[in-house]
Amino acid sequence: MPKPIRENMPYRDCVGVAVFNRRGQVFIGRRKPEDDPEDSSEMGAPWQMPQGGIDKGEAPLETAHRELFEETSIRSVRLIAEAPEWIYYDLPDEALGIALKGKYRGQRQRWFAFLFTGDEAEINVLEPGQGQHPAEFNAWRWEELRRMPDIVVEFKHDAYEQVVAAFADIPEQVSDG
Repeated sequence: MPKPIRENMPYRDCVGVAVFNRRGQVFIGRRKPEDDPEDSSEMGAPWQMPQGGIDKGEAPLETAHRELFEETSIRSVRLIAEAPEWIYYDLPDEALGIALKGKYRGQRQRWFAFLFTGDEAEINVLEPGQGQHPAEFNAWRWEELRRMPDIVVEFKHDAYEQVVAAFADIPEQVSDG
């Protein structure tokens, strides 16, 4: 079967969510290994911030809240900021026609920053969304925003650099000291 031609493939619209704690750190989850590596949209990426596809008729901010709950069980957040532009990333050549259900060349992401206002006991990545959604992460932690581009899978590095630039002032704004 011939490889799809990148230029003929669309980007998948989705959101990304940076959840900050009062120490100015962001929530990250470790991707749960896929049973079928050919089905993995993340190509074995160990850590990332929550993200997910925008459903037809859904507003990006609504998607951000939904995806955050479905992946982490987090509901206790307050919107801080929205990145000023869509942030794009392309899949590597070896993932074209496989990752993202084989339909997309990469993703076009709308990023939101939230302040976590709840108790950490609310966070549940193993049985997210009150057990109503399959787990996408098998662990989580708080991390420094500036370190994110070096933690994520290589093909998302530039996109995460843009996220860091968009939200660079937030850690200091939200930090309790």
